[in-house]
Amino acid sequence: MSDEEVRRVSQALDAVEQIGDVEARVRAKSRIMADQVRRNREWSAERKELILRLYDDGQGLSYRQLAARLDIKLGTVQDVFRDYKGSGTTRPKTSTPKAGDPSAE
Repeated sequence: MSDEEVRRVSQALDAVEQIGDVEARVRAKSRIMADQVRRNREWSAERKELILRLYDDGQGLSYRQLAARLDIKLGTVQDVFRDYKGSGTTRPKTSTPKAGDPSAE
């Protein structure tokens, strides 16, 4: 997608935010959000596939280099290799040893 195409999509979303009638604006936003749920799954899968392919292609790209090349956050690249999906609320928590726990010493 070119920068021009990204700009047009952004302008279209801006136009939705400018809909004067609150109910019409909320209905439009709801339809867009529902459609985006489907797209997010597809787009995330495509991004993951590309990250793994670029990493495995023998160029020796680091996680930081992959993130810079794809214009995404380093954490997103790390999540692919950790096989995290979804938001941070679904990630395993790091356990903190409690005082008096023999494994903490």
